[in-house]
Amino acid sequence: MESKRQPTDRRKLSPLKIAKYAGFVVGAIVLVCVLALLLFSDTLVNKYVKPRITQAFAEAYPEYSLHIAGMHYSLFTNRFGFDSVALGAVDRSFSSHIAPFSVSGISWMHLLWGGSLSANDFANSVVDARDIRLNLGQSQYEIRCGQASVSMPHSEIVVEALKLHPAGNDEQFFAVSKFRKNRLRLSVPRATITGLASLEELQGKMYRARSIQIHDASLDILLNQDKPDSRDTTGLLMPHEILASIEGTLQVDSLRVIDGRFQYAERFELGSKPAIVTFDRLQASAKGITNQGSSGASFAIHTQAQFVKAGTLKLVMTIPVATRECSFKYSGSLSGMELSALNSFLEISDHMRIKAGVLEEAAFEVDVVSGRANGTVTGIYRDLKLAAINKKTGSEKGLMDRITSFIGNTFTIRRNNVPGSMKIGKVQRVRLRDDPFFQYEWFALRTGVQEVVGISTK
Repeated sequence: MESKRQPTDRRKLSPLKIAKYAGFVVGAIVLVCVLALLLFSDTLVNKYVKPRITQAFAEAYPEYSLHIAGMHYSLFTNRFGFDSVALGAVDRSFSSHIAPFSVSGISWMHLLWGGSLSANDFANSVVDARDIRLNLGQSQYEIRCGQASVSMPHSEIVVEALKLHPAGNDEQFFAVSKFRKNRLRLSVPRATITGLASLEELQGKMYRARSIQIHDASLDILLNQDKPDSRDTTGLLMPHEILASIEGTLQVDSLRVIDGRFQYAERFELGSKPAIVTFDRLQASAKGITNQGSSGASFAIHTQAQFVKAGTLKLVMTIPVATRECSFKYSGSLSGMELSALNSFLEISDHMRIKAGVLEEAAFEVDVVSGRANGTVTGIYRDLKLAAINKKTGSEKGLMDRITSFIGNTFTIRRNNVPGSMKIGKVQRVRLRDDPFFQYEWFALRTGVQEVVGISTK
């Protein structure tokens, strides 16, 4: 007998159709997620991502506090943005604020599955920060920066409108310490660093750059000589100390300072006018800067500037790489100039005014070994004439001032220093505890100049 199957409306789905429908479902879920990220990304990251960031930071660094305002995310550009970021130490020794701040190009998808960030995740990242403010607390300094950008793909850092200065005025800065100290004011309109070894720097293994260029920078140093020497040398780092303090390998192929300005000043009374020397149109270059090398390895810095707006100063400084002592060499020359251009410093520091005198040329060579400077200063000049001036009024017409000027010009100073009867000055100075780098160079060189002229050293 023939059996008959009952008809049915249920059709058996093929594996291909099952995969097809499953793909539709997954695609729909992905589409919903993408739409959610596109339409509600800011809400999602502020509700879920931002709290995780701040919590993870607090657990990892309990001595610091992190505050994030207005977090944003763009799926198309893979870019996180922040209206502002504030980072500070709990003990208030340090605080910073950035507004706005953005970072893009970070590989972060694996974080959703419990992964962690590594240096390779930043290989294509770009960071842009504006209106950066750092308060350095006990140092009394603050740093401001208009814009800083870091591009890992281009191996480049660009900094604009960078400034370092005390948080208050000069009197507030000096009043904190009972000892003399140097006040710094640094301004860098633009600086670029190219050829970075980006991943190695993130790992802290090497700090390498092909080129550093600093444009139109100015540095102003003021020393308050009205207070005694300090017994504490904290923070007064010399070149060898700076190189030794860097963990990892430092290597800069080329450094250039273009059209810079440097001013050094000494103040001798509270609120008084300081003695000033200036270095304008400053050009500097160095190659092969590093903190690694053999015992005889060194690098040289070449500098040229207009000295006190009158003469051209050329200087070459050689700094050893591996030394643990205060040792370096510097030599150079100064072109012809009217010596009265030095009055901006001498009238305040030595109560002396140059009335006449012309420098034809000068040269110097100084070798510093273990904090002891020795060298020579030579100079050809003619018709030097000095006048003693009143410390308070600046007048040279007082009786004692006239007597001092007469004795000095007649019996003490060397009015002419020319070939055939040339005096060569000896540079001799031991570094004091609180002598910073430039100040030590300047004071050492002055001992040789004073011996040439015939003025007793202080």
